[in-house]
Amino acid sequence: MNFAPSIKLSTPTLLSIALICVCFTSVLSISVGPMEISFSQSMRALASNVEFLDLHDGALPAHIHMIVQQVRLPRTLLAIAIGGILAICGAVMQGLFRNPLADPGIIGVSAGAALGAALAIVVFGSLAQSYPQLLMFGTVPMFSFLGGAITTLLVYQLGTSPTGTSVTMMLLAGVAIGALSGAMLGLLNYFADDQALRDLSLWTMGSLAGANFSGVIFAFSVLVILGLLFYRDAENLNALLLGEAEANHLGINVQKLKGRLILLTAAGVGVTVSLAGMIGFIGLIVPHIGRMISGPNHKTLLPLAMVLGALLLLISDMLSRILIAPLEIPVGIITAVLGAPFFIWLLISQKGRI
Repeated sequence: MNFAPSIKLSTPTLLSIALICVCFTSVLSISVGPMEISFSQSMRALASNVEFLDLHDGALPAHIHMIVQQVRLPRTLLAIAIGGILAICGAVMQGLFRNPLADPGIIGVSAGAALGAALAIVVFGSLAQSYPQLLMFGTVPMFSFLGGAITTLLVYQLGTSPTGTSVTMMLLAGVAIGALSGAMLGLLNYFADDQALRDLSLWTMGSLAGANFSGVIFAFSVLVILGLLFYRDAENLNALLLGEAEANHLGINVQKLKGRLILLTAAGVGVTVSLAGMIGFIGLIVPHIGRMISGPNHKTLLPLAMVLGALLLLISDMLSRILIAPLEIPVGIITAVLGAPFFIWLLISQKGRI
């Protein structure tokens, strides 16, 4: 996994350019959608709650305020947070296993979170007709997060012995639990009614349509915590690129490092699935883009991947809303359409070097 940087810029410059792109795309994201709202109207609606700004928003209809502030703004912010989490988790997994094909879902947490969501959709969907208050407590995100957390604990327990934690055993356990979760998910699909089947399909394809500010706050809190914890281990990940034996000689407890980072990655992915369903390829291709731009140094790669992940998911979400407006394509389909050809090109262009 040997990538030389193709752009000779300092880390602050790279991050500044990436952040400017995210800011510009965020403003554009708030301005586009099935309903036509001009850029100036979007800005006036956003600024209407800022006391020292007087942008003469009184002429704006109430529904424009509602769409911009309660629908598009939280959706845009959630895309930034989830894209950042998926990308930085992908960068950590690829560095941890020194494998460019490593993905945040490699330990089965995505499948476990999806199974938890499916259980909530099928079980609580049928009960909601008699007890509609059940849907008021965010049962689907809650069960999805619990599914991811339980999967993580199972994988960790299966991979841990009195002599320590075996990463190989954790990966094998993740594959097994992922396969079992997939089988149970298929069983739930088989027995689900029409509405539940549709909800399951949308969830497994990923969507940001259910974004709200409580989810945004939660996602950004997780993003900040993960970013700080991962960045603290950036030098350890750099040492690990030399090989596990070399890292051990440098005084790094490799097994403890892997166990800690795998658990943090699993928690991050579980959060993203609980809030937006299964969104693929962000954690797989964004770290590659980051390495092509800045090189393999994780002190630069991790923050850059986080920003680039936010940018890619923002663009994907905009495309999902405008390609067949007023209908909407699940964002997971867009990321797959954008990501798969890029990854094929990457494999061809890096043949012999990966």
